[in-house]
Amino acid sequence: MAVEENHAAISTALRLVNIEGKGKGLVASKSLKGGEIILQDSPILSYSAFPLKRQQQGVSSSSSKYCAHCYKLLVTGSGTLACPTCSHPDDAVFCSLRCQSLALSFTHTPWVCRSLSCLRNCPLLVDQQPDDRQVQARFLVAAFNLAMISPSSFQTLMSLDGGGPQGGAADFDAATFLHSIISSLPFPEGLSAPSVEITAALLSKDRCNAFGLMEPFSEHEERSVRAYSIYPNASFFNHDCLPNACRFDYVDGGAEGNTDMIIRMIHDVPEGREICLSYFPVNLNYLLRQKRLLDDYGFSCFCDRCNVESKWSHENENEDGEDDTMEEEDEEMSPSDGENNEIEHEGDDDFPHAYFFVSFVCDKENCGGTLAPLQPSNNKTSNIMECNVCGSLNKEEM
Repeated sequence: MAVEENHAAISTALRLVNIEGKGKGLVASKSLKGGEIILQDSPILSYSAFPLKRQQQGVSSSSSKYCAHCYKLLVTGSGTLACPTCSHPDDAVFCSLRCQSLALSFTHTPWVCRSLSCLRNCPLLVDQQPDDRQVQARFLVAAFNLAMISPSSFQTLMSLDGGGPQGGAADFDAATFLHSIISSLPFPEGLSAPSVEITAALLSKDRCNAFGLMEPFSEHEERSVRAYSIYPNASFFNHDCLPNACRFDYVDGGAEGNTDMIIRMIHDVPEGREICLSYFPVNLNYLLRQKRLLDDYGFSCFCDRCNVESKWSHENENEDGEDDTMEEEDEEMSPSDGENNEIEHEGDDDFPHAYFFVSFVCDKENCGGTLAPLQPSNNKTSNIMECNVCGSLNKEEM
């Protein structure tokens, strides 16, 4: 049951509603075509995914491979600019004068610069804490800076869902430790670090709402995160293990808005249908999906796919989390009518999602990304499919 929320429209394609058993979610405000862009969202906050390390003489940090504002991969030999006040020239490097100027005003203010320098010189943090705790410290600096430069954006951040009680104890333990470190930062006169409770709430917002900006795809290496961003509208998408929309980003392309998130429909859906993303690659097996959802987001999934797979034996599932069943391509489940691309979840009780894997999961080596059509032309769904991980284009046989 969906009850519409009294919010300004997030986009003309979507409505924010209350969904029974899920909380807030987004539903189609009209019939949507496969490939249709339903949301383009800019981050309210971004921060590096690399741990805080002491700068060694003559050694560049991993984060210096990317612009410290837009997180583009820096091209060797191209003109780059350093932060004029960082203690080491590789602490913050920018791809252009524009990014440097924006960073010094918004994302890498003098306060952020001084604070990160203090954190790098804190042995209790950089020498004794794991990498993820150091990244959490980066997030808190970014969040507190947001509160100073844009109180309204900080309130938007605080209004996002925190994932319920699951993980709350861990967030509070982390907040207790980090608060003691953050409190020593050079806050402007009259300001001090927020309370442990607010710090814990912020860590919960980050855990449940941050999207990773990924390093470039490689067929030979595992893809990792270069930065995290939090988006004010995309955070309302709920999860489904058979999503009907997926996320595209083009971090290394374009001059402006390269950290924007673009949500594109995977297939047709009717008006009123909830629009869901998958919070992780769709080829993960049932047990790993459930564990990640519970650990990271505080809920168990009861989508159609999970309801079927919960009845299977899980003794032989891959240790790497991949779902072997995606290799069982059932050609008989491919639709014969190319005019209607809507996926119905009901069907074969043994493997109702076979068609999804055949049609919408990239088969490129070491990819496993999700395929979505290019934007419709003349209200007709394109038969060119783009992968949201490796970027490859494939022509679908209609």
